[in-house]
Amino acid sequence: MAAPLPNTQQAMRRRNLSLVLHAVAAHGPLSRAAVAARIGLTRAAVSTLVEELARDGLLVELGPSRPGTVGRPGSALQLNERGPAGLGAEIGVDHLAVYAMDLGRRVRARAQVESANRGRAPGPVLERLAGLVRRVAAEAEGEGLRPVGLAVAVPGLVARESCVVVRAPNLGWSGVDVGAALREALPGGALTVDNEANLGALAELWLGGHDPAPRDFVHVSAEIGIGAAVVIDGRLLRGTHGFAGELGHVPVRPEGPECACGGRGCLEQYAGEEAVLRAGGLSPEQAAAEHRAPGGRIALLARHAADGDPRVRSALRGAGAALGIALAGTVNLLDPQKVVLGGALTPLAPWLLPALERELARRLTDPARPGQGVVTVSRLGSDGPVLGAAGSVVQAVLDDPAAFREQRGA
Repeated sequence: MAAPLPNTQQAMRRRNLSLVLHAVAAHGPLSRAAVAARIGLTRAAVSTLVEELARDGLLVELGPSRPGTVGRPGSALQLNERGPAGLGAEIGVDHLAVYAMDLGRRVRARAQVESANRGRAPGPVLERLAGLVRRVAAEAEGEGLRPVGLAVAVPGLVARESCVVVRAPNLGWSGVDVGAALREALPGGALTVDNEANLGALAELWLGGHDPAPRDFVHVSAEIGIGAAVVIDGRLLRGTHGFAGELGHVPVRPEGPECACGGRGCLEQYAGEEAVLRAGGLSPEQAAAEHRAPGGRIALLARHAADGDPRVRSALRGAGAALGIALAGTVNLLDPQKVVLGGALTPLAPWLLPALERELARRLTDPARPGQGVVTVSRLGSDGPVLGAAGSVVQAVLDDPAAFREQRGA
């Protein structure tokens, strides 16, 4: 989400370029007249802006628009399918992934590999990820796209406005500069690193398919740990240091077991992947060995639950209740439109939701707001973080197309 530009003539032009591009992205193909009507500028002003965006390879003309409209038919405009692309990468506990996304937010190239990253030194993991970035960038270029930036999703705390992973306990990383290892994989491209829950929330905002799309919501995702992101009026709430959203370390039972964070009874100890496996009578180590594909342990839990395994179903009820306790405080504090369950929680939603919604119904302060209906399940599943990562690069181009031109010139 770009910061507001100052009110100078140059800044106004940059804003207007973005308005045109966003209008076509949201509603295209559109004629110049239709764009002008949507954004409140004259047709002559829009034509000048369109010509600039077309020269930069961001818009293309399709030919005359549909007949039947009043006046001379104009040429329909759409986003260039062979223009800039955003690369999104994800470092998971058990996988690596890289996607390339065009301006229309369509995935045009991708690579995902199994990778046991937990406890591994960062160097080899990042070297392998850099190889995937180069491979996907080459595939995107073969489609006529120009990768202009890379965003990386990580399951940990990232220092605000930096590429440093301060702490990722489920990887065993601390103070790792991800940017230093990946800049050479996409020379000249912008590079950002963010928490996977934050990027999953942005994917939900842009690609979630909600009707209407919520502007205020809490996005909860899980792997071994549990993360959350808060979106207020369409913008991420990051916090002073960039660490907002650590839902997994909200205590739900203060007398509970000790957590890796140093606290006791954290949500992660009841609703994290390994906690649910153990409570369900399944060894996390054995499950990891037998189900090595990304998301294999969650698939194992879902299969046992679907087969009626009483211990697994009981474990999932307990996890849902713990989630409900943690989320009740969040909902009471922030009053969001929705809570969205995403990531690895989506396949388990049928068994988590009943207990989660019961706890919410018991604890919400608004008597007119029942627990049921507050929570919705993401359609993006485990792809959310990497889609949000690639989408954040695309969003940066849409928000400030002039910066894209300046980057190309440099």
